[in-house]
Amino acid sequence: MGDKTWLPFPVLLLAALPPVLLPGAAGFTPSLDSDFTFTLPAGQKECFYQPMPLKASLEIEYQVLDGAGLDIDFHLASPEGKTLVFEQRKSDGVHTVETEVGDYMFCFDNTFSTISEKVIFFELILDNMGEQAQEQEDWKKYITGTDMLDMKLEDILDPIIKIAFFRCHSLIKKLFYLSPGIHQQHQVQTKQKWAHTNPA
Repeated sequence: MGDKTWLPFPVLLLAALPPVLLPGAAGFTPSLDSDFTFTLPAGQKECFYQPMPLKASLEIEYQVLDGAGLDIDFHLASPEGKTLVFEQRKSDGVHTVETEVGDYMFCFDNTFSTISEKVIFFELILDNMGEQAQEQEDWKKYITGTDMLDMKLEDILDPIIKIAFFRCHSLIKKLFYLSPGIHQQHQVQTKQKWAHTNPA
């Protein structure tokens, strides 16, 4: 029915300031952060898999950005297949679990909709990933000064711009099509233009 997508450790990493600049921060392990926006067609279900180590933290935040009702069914399952979270017809949600070793599955289900596709944004935040996270962070020691700050700002601004765009687009679309006066006026103008360009 739906495709399965394996998520490697996220490509998008939040840059952290050096511990020297953050007193007391040396004891914290780095977190990995990634986000994804996709379109889920009507009547479809899409599942993703995230490998996790023991005693790490997996946080999933999602939001329906566009589509009738702005709702989706969400399911999160442990590596053994045990349901950890099951939500129906929600527009957003945030869930955090302490992990076991294995692949966690989370699914977005739009099978209840026969007409409307949904645009879904989700973000994964992985904490306490141990050595695996440190390996992902090692490249940062080669970046200095404002380069680090520029990357952090880009990482923050990119999802904000995406969300703002989809919300504005959705609002304009709803205002245009749900307001009978505007929609009828557009149809009249279109007919008038056609009448002027094609005289009888």
